[in-house]
Amino acid sequence: MEPVTRRSKGRWYILALISLMYLITYLDRVNISTAAPIISKEFGFDKITMGVIFSAFGWAYALFQVPGGWLGDRFGARNVLTVIVTYWSAMTAATAMASGATSFMVLRFLFGMGEAGAFPGATRAMQLWYPPHERGFVQGVTHSASRLGAAIAPPIVVLIMTALDWRSVFYICGAVGILWSVLWYFAYRNLPEEHALVNEAELKYIRGVDEKGNAKLANVAQKPNVPWSTMLKSPNMWAVMLAYFTYVYCLWIFLSWLPSYLVEFRHFTLLKVGFLASLPLVAGVVGDTVGGLTTDWLLAKTGNIKFARRVVAITGMLGCAVFIVPAALTEDAYVAVYCLTASMFFLECTIGPSWAVPMDIGGEVSGTVSGMMNMAGNFGGALSPIVFGVLVQFGSWQAPFIVAASLLVVGAAIWGFWLDPSASVVEKKIA
Repeated sequence: MEPVTRRSKGRWYILALISLMYLITYLDRVNISTAAPIISKEFGFDKITMGVIFSAFGWAYALFQVPGGWLGDRFGARNVLTVIVTYWSAMTAATAMASGATSFMVLRFLFGMGEAGAFPGATRAMQLWYPPHERGFVQGVTHSASRLGAAIAPPIVVLIMTALDWRSVFYICGAVGILWSVLWYFAYRNLPEEHALVNEAELKYIRGVDEKGNAKLANVAQKPNVPWSTMLKSPNMWAVMLAYFTYVYCLWIFLSWLPSYLVEFRHFTLLKVGFLASLPLVAGVVGDTVGGLTTDWLLAKTGNIKFARRVVAITGMLGCAVFIVPAALTEDAYVAVYCLTASMFFLECTIGPSWAVPMDIGGEVSGTVSGMMNMAGNFGGALSPIVFGVLVQFGSWQAPFIVAASLLVVGAAIWGFWLDPSASVVEKKIA
């Protein structure tokens, strides 16, 4: 009897690398939010101007999602992520040289172009490196890392600004990204079959090899053709996109305006904001992992992918809506922070199922499908800071949160009655 070979742990090494990149994406993405009170004071920006600067990233990020996902599908995550992380890190550093509203907008737009390919490219990588029953978990973990990046950004940015200045924030963050891209190029391979840290037992586990030696998951090494017509005609593709729009719109309230809200409306000092603005984002870290683990656990227990993905996403969206309304209406500043913390936890519970779905329904073009989803979502992310700024300047600080809660209810309805996590968006239905 042959000895049983223990599985290697190569896929977890890759997960750590991808998670580190996700952390850097959000560190680079939200550093400007914490620096915003200082920047707006130095340059005399009003709320609407600052909202447009925030949203410049979002428009580029949305528009270049699909090209980014296609590049990942076509050329592999190793080369694509190396190039785009290096590029966006250079744009992060260049932000320090902005001299007015226009240059801030242009540089944030160019930065968004680079970051657009990150998550779709990584999703394609994860589809090839992990079996279906680990997909919710790995998406939850990687997105937890991204929210950790957002959570540590406020205290890090405040520390750097206190010791140096706001421009140093962008130089330092840019340097960190370039170091990661070098590590990724030398440490990652597009397929587990090509990696020295993956043994035969782990490869069989990843590919789902049965007793007869047949792989349940293909080793998709070819360059796939995207069935654009089928995908764009799929009602399920549109459901995925619209549901994610409602999520990202709400997320960007936390990523863009939260520090300014706490300083200007809740009257916390900038030093306190360095800590308090992190609390909701830390809760988001936990929510990402909880949501990912829960959706995979439900899938393993029930075998029902519709139930496993839907119940977690719907609970997350409605839970966020329940807490975000009192956060806006309470007069107690600390109660508002605690409610925002709870709302962010529930909002992030939706991430695991949301990003598992493109891998479930996207086949060999999951990078492109996730790019479509993230494109639609980040049109919401681009609109959110502008709408927030307009509502505050001409209305009240409470109004943007009520709008967000209403959108979350719509998103939950889409998940419950339209979005089908079991229906492919790249295969034509047979009549």
